[in-house]
Amino acid sequence: MLNILKSFNVNNLTLKNRLVMSPMCMYSASEEGFIEDFHITHYATRAYGGVGTILVEANAVLPEGRITENDLGIWNDKHIAGHTKLVRCIEEGGAVAGIQLAHAGRKAEVRSNIYAPSPIRYSKDYKIPIELTKEDIKNLVKNFKSAFIRAKKCGYKIMEIHAAHGYLLNEFLSPLTNKREDEYGYKSYENRFRLIGEIISEIRNCDDRTPLLIRFSASDYAEGGYTIKDTVIFAKMAKEFGVNIVDVSSGGVVEEQKLNVYPGYQVDFAKAIKEEVDIPTIAVGLITTLEQTEQILGSGYASLVAMGRNLLRYPYFLINKIKEYDVELAENYYPKQYLRSFEIR
Repeated sequence: MLNILKSFNVNNLTLKNRLVMSPMCMYSASEEGFIEDFHITHYATRAYGGVGTILVEANAVLPEGRITENDLGIWNDKHIAGHTKLVRCIEEGGAVAGIQLAHAGRKAEVRSNIYAPSPIRYSKDYKIPIELTKEDIKNLVKNFKSAFIRAKKCGYKIMEIHAAHGYLLNEFLSPLTNKREDEYGYKSYENRFRLIGEIISEIRNCDDRTPLLIRFSASDYAEGGYTIKDTVIFAKMAKEFGVNIVDVSSGGVVEEQKLNVYPGYQVDFAKAIKEEVDIPTIAVGLITTLEQTEQILGSGYASLVAMGRNLLRYPYFLINKIKEYDVELAENYYPKQYLRSFEIR
Protein backbone atom coordinates (compact mmCIF):
# COMPACT_ATOMS: atom_id res chain seq x y z
CA MET A 1 0.00 0.00 0.00
CA LEU A 2 1.10 3.54 -0.67
CA ASN A 3 2.32 5.32 2.46
CA ILE A 4 -0.07 8.19 1.84
CA LEU A 5 -3.01 5.76 2.08
CA LYS A 6 -2.10 4.33 5.48
CA SER A 7 -4.39 5.36 8.31
CA PHE A 8 -3.14 7.43 11.24
CA ASN A 9 -4.38 7.40 14.82
CA VAL A 10 -4.28 10.37 17.15
CA ASN A 11 -5.95 10.12 20.55
CA ASN A 12 -9.34 8.51 19.89
CA LEU A 13 -9.49 9.56 16.24
CA THR A 14 -8.52 7.59 13.11
CA LEU A 15 -7.59 9.50 9.97
CA LYS A 16 -8.22 7.35 6.89
CA ASN A 17 -5.00 8.45 5.20
CA ARG A 18 -1.96 10.69 5.65
CA LEU A 19 -2.99 13.54 3.30
CA VAL A 20 -4.03 16.81 4.92
CA MET A 21 -5.41 19.91 3.25
CA SER A 22 -3.51 22.90 4.61
CA PRO A 23 -5.55 25.76 6.07
CA MET A 24 -5.58 28.46 3.39
CA CYS A 25 -7.52 31.69 3.74
CA MET A 26 -10.00 32.17 0.92
CA TYR A 27 -10.99 35.76 1.84
CA SER A 28 -14.57 34.90 0.84
CA ALA A 29 -16.54 35.28 4.06
CA SER A 30 -19.16 37.93 4.71
CA GLU A 31 -17.91 40.98 6.57
CA GLU A 32 -19.37 39.46 9.73
CA GLY A 33 -17.17 36.36 9.29
CA PHE A 34 -19.88 33.92 8.24
CA ILE A 35 -19.53 30.76 6.14
CA GLU A 36 -20.76 31.27 2.57
CA ASP A 37 -21.90 28.81 -0.11
CA PHE A 38 -18.41 28.99 -1.60
CA HIS A 39 -16.86 27.44 1.52
CA ILE A 40 -19.28 24.50 1.45
CA THR A 41 -18.38 23.71 -2.16
CA HIS A 42 -14.67 24.41 -1.74
CA TYR A 43 -14.02 22.17 1.25
CA ALA A 44 -16.49 19.38 0.45
CA THR A 45 -14.95 18.99 -3.01
CA ARG A 46 -11.52 18.23 -1.54
CA ALA A 47 -13.10 15.76 0.86
CA TYR A 48 -14.75 13.90 -2.02
CA GLY A 49 -11.39 14.08 -3.77
CA GLY A 50 -9.88 11.74 -1.20
CA VAL A 51 -8.17 14.08 1.27
CA GLY A 52 -8.20 12.42 4.70
CA THR A 53 -8.18 15.55 6.84
CA ILE A 54 -9.44 19.01 5.93
CA LEU A 55 -8.07 21.88 8.02
CA VAL A 56 -10.47 24.76 7.48
CA GLU A 57 -8.75 28.09 7.03
CA ALA A 58 -7.85 30.49 9.85
CA ASN A 59 -10.91 31.46 11.87
CA ALA A 60 -10.50 34.58 13.95
CA VAL A 61 -11.24 34.36 17.67
CA LEU A 62 -11.97 38.09 17.70
CA PRO A 63 -13.22 40.41 14.91
CA GLU A 64 -10.04 42.52 15.10
CA GLY A 65 -8.05 39.28 14.76
CA ARG A 66 -9.03 38.76 11.13
CA ILE A 67 -6.41 39.14 8.44
CA THR A 68 -9.00 40.93 6.28
CA GLU A 69 -12.63 41.98 6.64
CA ASN A 70 -13.58 38.91 4.57
CA ASP A 71 -12.02 36.25 6.78
CA LEU A 72 -14.00 33.58 8.57
CA GLY A 73 -14.70 33.96 12.26
CA ILE A 74 -15.72 31.87 15.22
CA TRP A 75 -15.88 34.60 17.86
CA ASN A 76 -19.69 34.55 18.09
CA ASP A 77 -22.30 31.86 18.67
CA LYS A 78 -24.00 33.07 15.49
CA HIS A 79 -21.13 31.49 13.54
CA ILE A 80 -21.98 28.00 14.78
CA ALA A 81 -24.77 27.21 12.31
CA GLY A 82 -22.65 27.80 9.21
CA HIS A 83 -19.71 25.83 10.55
CA THR A 84 -21.98 22.96 11.57
CA LYS A 85 -23.23 22.69 8.00
CA LEU A 86 -19.67 22.87 6.68
CA VAL A 87 -18.51 20.07 9.00
CA ARG A 88 -21.42 17.88 7.92
CA CYS A 89 -20.59 18.37 4.24
CA ILE A 90 -16.89 17.61 4.79
CA GLU A 91 -17.71 14.43 6.70
CA GLU A 92 -20.20 13.32 4.07
CA GLY A 93 -17.28 13.54 1.64
CA GLY A 94 -15.30 11.10 3.77
CA ALA A 95 -12.82 13.43 5.47
CA VAL A 96 -12.21 14.47 9.06
CA ALA A 97 -12.98 18.17 9.61
CA GLY A 98 -10.51 20.32 11.50
CA ILE A 99 -10.36 24.06 12.07
CA GLN A 100 -7.55 26.54 12.61
CA LEU A 101 -8.07 29.06 15.43
CA ALA A 102 -6.23 32.30 14.84
CA HIS A 103 -5.55 35.95 15.55
CA ALA A 104 -3.78 38.06 12.93
CA GLY A 105 -2.06 40.44 15.33
CA ARG A 106 -0.12 43.21 13.61
CA LYS A 107 -0.83 41.72 10.17
CA ALA A 108 -4.56 42.41 10.45
CA GLU A 109 -5.92 44.59 7.67
CA VAL A 110 -9.20 45.62 9.25
CA ARG A 111 -10.81 49.00 9.86
CA SER A 112 -10.66 48.71 13.65
CA ASN A 113 -7.62 49.03 15.87
CA ILE A 114 -5.17 46.16 15.64
CA TYR A 115 -3.10 44.59 18.42
CA ALA A 116 0.30 42.98 18.90
CA PRO A 117 2.85 42.10 21.61
CA SER A 118 4.70 45.36 20.85
CA PRO A 119 3.73 48.49 18.87
CA ILE A 120 5.83 47.62 15.80
CA ARG A 121 4.07 47.62 12.45
CA TYR A 122 4.66 44.93 9.85
CA SER A 123 5.51 47.39 7.09
CA LYS A 124 4.79 50.97 6.04
CA ASP A 125 1.55 49.74 4.48
CA TYR A 126 0.20 48.48 7.80
CA LYS A 127 -1.12 50.23 10.88
CA ILE A 128 0.96 50.59 14.01
CA PRO A 129 -0.57 48.05 16.39
CA ILE A 130 -1.59 48.76 19.95
CA GLU A 131 0.46 46.87 22.51
CA LEU A 132 -1.63 44.27 24.32
CA THR A 133 -2.08 44.89 28.03
CA LYS A 134 -2.01 42.04 30.53
CA GLU A 135 -5.80 42.35 30.77
CA ASP A 136 -6.02 42.09 26.97
CA ILE A 137 -3.90 38.95 27.10
CA LYS A 138 -6.10 37.42 29.79
CA ASN A 139 -9.17 38.08 27.65
CA LEU A 140 -7.43 36.70 24.58
CA VAL A 141 -6.86 33.38 26.32
CA LYS A 142 -10.58 33.27 27.14
CA ASN A 143 -11.41 34.07 23.49
CA PHE A 144 -9.32 31.14 22.23
CA LYS A 145 -10.99 28.83 24.74
CA SER A 146 -14.47 30.06 23.76
CA ALA A 147 -13.63 29.58 20.08
CA PHE A 148 -12.48 26.03 20.82
CA ILE A 149 -15.75 25.26 22.63
CA ARG A 150 -17.78 26.67 19.72
CA ALA A 151 -15.76 24.60 17.26
CA LYS A 152 -16.53 21.49 19.30
CA LYS A 153 -20.25 22.33 19.15
CA CYS A 154 -19.93 22.59 15.37
CA GLY A 155 -18.57 19.06 15.22
CA TYR A 156 -14.93 19.72 14.37
CA LYS A 157 -12.82 16.71 15.34
CA ILE A 158 -9.40 18.40 15.18
CA MET A 159 -8.31 21.86 16.33
CA GLU A 160 -5.20 23.74 15.26
CA ILE A 161 -3.72 26.75 17.03
CA HIS A 162 -2.16 29.13 14.53
CA ALA A 163 1.25 30.23 15.81
CA ALA A 164 2.92 30.76 12.43
CA HIS A 165 3.33 33.12 9.48
CA GLY A 166 3.84 36.27 11.51
CA TYR A 167 0.40 36.38 13.11
CA LEU A 168 -0.21 37.20 16.75
CA LEU A 169 1.04 34.08 18.54
CA ASN A 170 4.04 33.90 16.21
CA GLU A 171 4.74 37.54 17.09
CA PHE A 172 5.10 36.61 20.76
CA LEU A 173 7.59 33.87 19.87
CA SER A 174 9.88 36.01 17.71
CA PRO A 175 12.39 38.43 19.22
CA LEU A 176 11.93 40.53 16.08
CA THR A 177 8.35 41.38 17.02
CA ASN A 178 8.27 40.87 20.78
CA LYS A 179 10.08 43.64 22.69
CA ARG A 180 8.10 43.33 25.90
CA GLU A 181 9.86 43.55 29.27
CA ASP A 182 7.19 41.70 31.27
CA GLU A 183 6.53 37.98 31.78
CA TYR A 184 5.38 37.68 28.15
CA GLY A 185 8.54 39.33 26.84
CA TYR A 186 11.43 38.34 24.65
CA LYS A 187 14.07 37.60 27.29
CA SER A 188 13.35 33.89 27.75
CA TYR A 189 11.76 30.99 25.91
CA GLU A 190 9.32 30.55 28.77
CA ASN A 191 8.15 34.14 28.52
CA ARG A 192 7.79 34.07 24.73
CA PHE A 193 5.78 30.84 24.91
CA ARG A 194 3.73 31.83 27.95
CA LEU A 195 0.62 33.04 26.07
CA ILE A 196 0.49 29.90 23.92
CA GLY A 197 0.94 27.75 27.01
CA GLU A 198 -1.93 29.51 28.75
CA ILE A 199 -4.18 28.99 25.73
CA ILE A 200 -3.33 25.29 25.51
CA SER A 201 -3.85 24.87 29.27
CA GLU A 202 -7.31 26.47 29.14
CA ILE A 203 -8.28 24.25 26.24
CA ARG A 204 -6.97 21.10 27.90
CA ASN A 205 -8.71 21.97 31.16
CA CYS A 206 -12.05 21.64 29.38
CA ASP A 207 -11.10 18.87 26.89
CA ASP A 208 -8.12 16.55 27.12
CA ARG A 209 -9.06 14.23 24.25
CA THR A 210 -9.70 16.27 21.11
CA PRO A 211 -6.57 16.11 18.91
CA LEU A 212 -4.83 19.46 19.23
CA LEU A 213 -2.38 20.69 16.60
CA ILE A 214 -0.16 23.73 16.57
CA ARG A 215 1.27 25.34 13.46
CA PHE A 216 4.72 26.84 13.90
CA SER A 217 6.89 28.82 11.54
CA ALA A 218 10.15 26.93 11.98
CA SER A 219 12.36 29.87 10.98
CA ASP A 220 12.04 33.64 10.68
CA TYR A 221 14.56 33.66 7.80
CA ALA A 222 15.89 36.94 9.14
CA GLU A 223 18.86 38.16 11.15
CA GLY A 224 18.06 38.22 14.85
CA GLY A 225 15.01 36.01 14.41
CA TYR A 226 14.51 32.48 15.60
CA THR A 227 15.61 29.30 13.84
CA ILE A 228 14.70 25.62 13.86
CA LYS A 229 16.73 25.17 17.06
CA ASP A 230 14.40 27.59 18.83
CA THR A 231 11.32 25.96 17.27
CA VAL A 232 12.38 22.57 18.62
CA ILE A 233 12.33 24.11 22.11
CA PHE A 234 8.88 25.61 21.52
CA ALA A 235 7.64 22.28 20.16
CA LYS A 236 8.85 20.50 23.30
CA MET A 237 6.93 23.02 25.39
CA ALA A 238 3.81 22.56 23.25
CA LYS A 239 4.00 18.80 23.72
CA GLU A 240 4.32 19.18 27.50
CA PHE A 241 1.20 21.37 27.56
CA GLY A 242 -0.82 18.81 25.61
CA VAL A 243 -0.37 19.36 21.87
CA ASN A 244 -0.56 16.15 19.83
CA ILE A 245 0.84 17.13 16.42
CA VAL A 246 3.08 19.93 15.14
CA ASP A 247 2.22 21.37 11.72
CA VAL A 248 5.52 22.71 10.40
CA SER A 249 5.65 25.75 8.11
CA SER A 250 8.06 28.71 8.09
CA GLY A 251 8.51 32.44 7.57
CA GLY A 252 6.09 35.34 7.53
CA VAL A 253 7.03 37.26 10.64
CA VAL A 254 8.92 40.05 8.83
CA GLU A 255 8.65 41.51 5.37
CA GLU A 256 12.39 41.34 4.65
CA GLN A 257 12.78 37.57 5.07
CA LYS A 258 15.35 35.73 2.94
CA LEU A 259 14.43 32.19 1.99
CA ASN A 260 15.24 29.69 -0.72
CA VAL A 261 12.05 28.05 -1.98
CA TYR A 262 12.12 24.65 -3.73
CA PRO A 263 9.94 21.50 -3.70
CA GLY A 264 9.77 20.19 -0.14
CA TYR A 265 11.85 23.06 1.24
CA GLN A 266 10.25 22.82 4.68
CA VAL A 267 10.40 19.04 5.10
CA ASP A 268 13.70 19.05 7.00
CA PHE A 269 12.08 21.28 9.62
CA ALA A 270 9.33 18.70 10.14
CA LYS A 271 11.96 15.95 10.30
CA ALA A 272 13.98 17.77 12.97
CA ILE A 273 10.96 18.37 15.20
CA LYS A 274 9.66 14.81 14.79
CA GLU A 275 13.02 13.33 15.71
CA GLU A 276 14.11 15.71 18.48
CA VAL A 277 10.76 16.20 20.17
CA ASP A 278 9.33 12.72 19.51
CA ILE A 279 6.01 14.10 18.36
CA PRO A 280 4.08 13.53 15.11
CA THR A 281 4.56 16.25 12.53
CA ILE A 282 2.92 17.47 9.35
CA ALA A 283 5.25 18.36 6.48
CA VAL A 284 4.21 21.04 4.00
CA GLY A 285 5.80 23.24 1.36
CA LEU A 286 5.62 22.74 -2.40
CA ILE A 287 4.69 19.09 -2.07
CA THR A 288 2.87 18.31 -5.31
CA THR A 289 3.43 14.66 -6.26
CA LEU A 290 2.81 11.22 -4.82
CA GLU A 291 6.49 10.49 -5.32
CA GLN A 292 7.24 13.24 -2.81
CA THR A 293 4.67 12.03 -0.29
CA GLU A 294 6.01 8.47 -0.51
CA GLN A 295 9.59 9.59 0.03
CA ILE A 296 8.70 11.85 2.98
CA LEU A 297 6.48 9.32 4.73
CA GLY A 298 8.54 6.28 3.79
CA SER A 299 11.69 7.87 5.21
CA GLY A 300 9.93 8.83 8.41
CA TYR A 301 10.57 12.54 7.91
CA ALA A 302 6.98 13.37 8.91
CA SER A 303 3.86 11.57 10.08
CA LEU A 304 1.48 13.34 7.71
CA VAL A 305 1.81 15.40 4.54
CA ALA A 306 -0.15 18.55 3.80
CA MET A 307 -0.86 20.10 0.43
CA GLY A 308 -2.05 23.63 -0.14
CA ARG A 309 -1.99 25.22 -3.57
CA ASN A 310 -1.77 21.82 -5.25
CA LEU A 311 -5.23 21.00 -3.91
CA LEU A 312 -6.52 24.34 -5.13
CA ARG A 313 -5.41 23.33 -8.62
CA TYR A 314 -6.38 19.68 -8.39
CA PRO A 315 -9.17 19.00 -5.85
CA TYR A 316 -9.38 15.34 -6.94
CA PHE A 317 -5.60 14.93 -6.87
CA LEU A 318 -5.46 11.83 -4.68
CA ILE A 319 -8.19 9.67 -6.18
CA ASN A 320 -6.93 10.49 -9.66
CA LYS A 321 -3.26 9.78 -8.91
CA ILE A 322 -3.70 6.52 -7.04
CA LYS A 323 -5.30 5.01 -10.14
CA GLU A 324 -1.80 5.11 -11.67
CA TYR A 325 -0.66 2.60 -9.01
CA ASP A 326 -1.62 -1.02 -8.50
CA VAL A 327 -3.65 -0.28 -5.40
CA GLU A 328 -7.01 -1.77 -4.49
CA LEU A 329 -9.29 0.37 -2.40
CA ALA A 330 -12.77 -0.19 -1.06
CA GLU A 331 -15.43 1.32 -3.26
CA ASN A 332 -16.50 3.68 -0.49
CA TYR A 333 -13.14 5.42 -0.82
CA TYR A 334 -14.48 7.01 -3.99
CA PRO A 335 -17.54 9.24 -4.28
CA LYS A 336 -20.29 6.78 -5.14
CA GLN A 337 -21.72 9.29 -7.59
CA TYR A 338 -18.50 9.14 -9.63
CA LEU A 339 -17.69 5.42 -9.56
CA ARG A 340 -18.26 5.05 -13.30
CA SER A 341 -15.41 7.44 -14.05
CA PHE A 342 -12.98 5.23 -12.08
CA GLU A 343 -14.04 2.00 -13.74
CA ILE A 344 -14.41 0.06 -10.53
CA ARG A 345 -17.87 -1.29 -11.21
